[in-house]
Amino acid sequence: MKLWLTGIKRSENRVREFLKSIGMAPRKMGMIPAKADPEKQESFIKEELEPRFEEARGGQRVVFFVDAAHFVLAPFLGILWCFTRLFIKAPAGRKRFNVLGALNAVTHELVTVTNDTYINAQSFCDLLWCISRLDIKVPITLILDNARYQKCKIVW
Repeated sequence: MKLWLTGIKRSENRVREFLKSIGMAPRKMGMIPAKADPEKQESFIKEELEPRFEEARGGQRVVFFVDAAHFVLAPFLGILWCFTRLFIKAPAGRKRFNVLGALNAVTHELVTVTNDTYINAQSFCDLLWCISRLDIKVPITLILDNARYQKCKIVW
């Protein structure tokens, strides 16, 4: 028990219950990249992104968000009650299943390219080819992250 400035003693459990009752919760901290510029981001959202979303909702444009995910192929080990320790075979090294995807901002349709090597400029070109095969008759906007493979001569 602690004595605070008010002279009231409260246990950790009582404090935790009170904080929960007013809508608080223990939450993981997030981070903002050091180079982030909130003013530029706000400007981009208002001047570039929102007008394109309005066009997309009106059927005059298609907007895709593009990003990659890399799934590590390895067992997730837990605890098992047994008499002797058990071992599970796992791939050697860092085997991954890579997914490069483009998500339609309006319809939520997902276009993907997958491999078990690396996401590189060729993978990105394959994704662009898959999007071109959708036979979209209106302008297309791709919202990209800052990945290096998107900025080379083969892509542009």
